[in-house]
Amino acid sequence: MSVGLVVVSHSAQLAAGVVELAAQMAPDVSLIPAGGMDDGGLGTSLEKVMTALGLADTGNGAVVLTDLGSAVMTAESALEFLGDPENVRLADAPLVEGAVAAAVAAQAGACLDVVCKAAETALNPGRGAADGAPVAGGGAEGGGKVAAVLTLINPMGLHARPAASLAGKLGAMDVDIEVNGVDGQSVMMLMTLGAAQGTELAVSATGPDAQQAVDLVRAEVEAGFGEL
Repeated sequence: MSVGLVVVSHSAQLAAGVVELAAQMAPDVSLIPAGGMDDGGLGTSLEKVMTALGLADTGNGAVVLTDLGSAVMTAESALEFLGDPENVRLADAPLVEGAVAAAVAAQAGACLDVVCKAAETALNPGRGAADGAPVAGGGAEGGGKVAAVLTLINPMGLHARPAASLAGKLGAMDVDIEVNGVDGQSVMMLMTLGAAQGTELAVSATGPDAQQAVDLVRAEVEAGFGEL
C-alpha cells in the first residue's frame, strides 16, 4: 500500500480534476477529492475533509494538499478533530503541481515524509534542503559522482508519462541526481526540459544509489521508455 493523497479545494470540480490528472501518473495511489460545500456550493467542508482523510490513509499515511487559505484552515481543523494524527502531513505546496509530484512519489513507494517533500518542492527542488526537510538523496556520501550522456530515441521524447515514471523510480532511491541540470526526482522539473527525440541528456548522480540510478536512466532511455 502507498501513501494516499487528499485534495482540498473550494470547488468540487477543481478537486476532482486535480485527482483525475494525478491519477494518470499514479494509478495505484489512493487519491481522494474533498471539494466544495456539502450542498454542492463553493467552499470547504470539514466533514468532507475528515471523510477523505479516512479513505486516503490505507496504512501508510496521507498527504493533504489545499488551494486557498481557508481550505488550509479547514484541513487544520479536520486534523485537530482527529487528534493531530502522526501519519498525516499538510503540505505547503502548489495544488496541481504538488499533487502530481506527490502522486508520482507515492506510486514509486516513497515514505510519507518523502511524498510530502515531493509536493512541497514540486516547483523548487532545492527548497527541501534549505528548509531542513527530509530529502530522498544521500549526497556524495557512500560514493563518488556517476555520469552519463544519453540520447532520447522514443518519438515523443521525455513527455509526461516517461517523466513521471522516471521521477517516481528515482525518487525511491538514495541518490541526488540531475538530468540536464534539473532534479531527476522531480516530474515537474523533468517536464520543463521539453526534451524531444534526439535530445542528449546529461545525467549526473551522487550518493549510495548513484550507479543504480544512472543505470536505470540508461535502461529506460535505451528502451525508449517502452514506446518503441
